[in-house]
Formats: sequence, structure tokens, C-alpha cells
Amino acid sequence: MILCVSPNLCYDRLLIVPGFGVGGVHRATRATPLAGGKGLNVARAAAALGESPVVIGFIAGAAGDAIARGARRGGLILDAVRVPGESRWCTIIVDPGRTETVINERGVAAERQALRALRRRVRRHLSRARVVVLTGYANIATAVAAVKTGAVDYLAKPTDADAIQAALLATCRPLPPPPEQPMTADRVRWEHIQRVYEQCDHNVSETARRLRMHRRTLQRILAKYAPKA
Repeated sequence: MILCVSPNLCYDRLLIVPGFGVGGVHRATRATPLAGGKGLNVARAAAALGESPVVIGFIAGAAGDAIARGARRGGLILDAVRVPGESRWCTIIVDPGRTETVINERGVAAERQALRALRRRVRRHLSRARVVVLTGYANIATAVAAVKTGAVDYLAKPTDADAIQAALLATCRPLPPPPEQPMTADRVRWEHIQRVYEQCDHNVSETARRLRMHRRTLQRILAKYAPKA
């Protein structure tokens, strides 16, 4: 069994909108709802390959109900912890052949009691799990902590199928060979800044203070698009 621990589940809406642009009125030619989040996406792929994955995460409100129904319709086992609030809705707008726009809402806040319930569910399934997939927004510090507690490797997003296959099949050395195109230093820096900015509730002044940067320098970085990975 593959155990997917994905606290920040969501409900996706994929909209196909030809000629999409900011500031106009558009009509979607197709709308596809889907229970999402990295853990459910991994589980869906694993199930298609004949595995029997179990997904653990938080759900809340009407969106949480939709996530649970979507998982059941997809034949996936979801052992969710229900928490107060509302699970996030994520909207993906695709203009075929041109652009893809993703709007991710903020996830639910989990209190200590909910975190303890999540851990109990993980322990309940661990004895049957061949593989445990932990998904989330991490950083170098959390990766080091994971390795110290027994993880054999970690992958940074974005990655590709070849890197995932190499990590899963590596047996002759502690880590697989480095990818042909690893994340650039500029992209790593940008990801770290975005992480701290998110942790500071989008407070520019507080983020600049914690990163020991000038506020105007940070504002210029935040105003730019992400560097190429």
C-alpha cells in the first residue's frame, strides 16, 4: 500500500476558456471539477498503475465534502480529518495553446488537536505501507530533518518523471545522479522568499525584516514573475 500524507487538500475547477484575458467577460467551453492536492494527484496516478493508495489530510466545509465525494467517485481511499473552516478551492484557467492561469486559495488552519488526529491516522496505516509520500511546501531545513528521521531522499518541485523514477529505483548509491536541469539558484532564492512571505501573511515589512532585506528591494522582487526553474 502507498500512503499519501497530504494535509492541504483542495477542490480543483479546471476551466477551458479560449481567448482568456484579464479584465474581460469570458465563457468557459468546459468545466471539470476534481478533488485535488498533491496527495490525491499522486494517489490517482498510483491507482491507475494498479496500486491501492490511501490518502490522509484535512477537509473542511462544503469544499471538504466535495473533496470526499470526488475521492470516492475516483475509487480512492481518503481517511480525512475534518476541521473547522473551509477547504481551499483552486481554479485553473486554460486558454488552449496559449496560457494557463492558476489561482490557489489559502488552505485551512489546523489546530493542535487536528494535528494529533492526523498523526494517529498516519500511525494506523504505517504498518501496511510500502511507501509513504509526504507532500507539502517544504524548504532545506525540513528536508534535512526528514533525512535525519529516516527519509532516503527528497525531491524539490518542480521535478519530472525521470527524476522521480531515478529516486525510486536508486539502489547503488545514497542519492540518484543530479538532474540534467536542476532548479536554478535564482529560482531557489525566489521560492524561499515566497515561502517566508506566505508565513508572514503577506506582510512586506515583516518579511523584509526576517529576511534582513530592504523593504523596497523585497517589493521589487515580489512584483516580478518567478525566474525560470
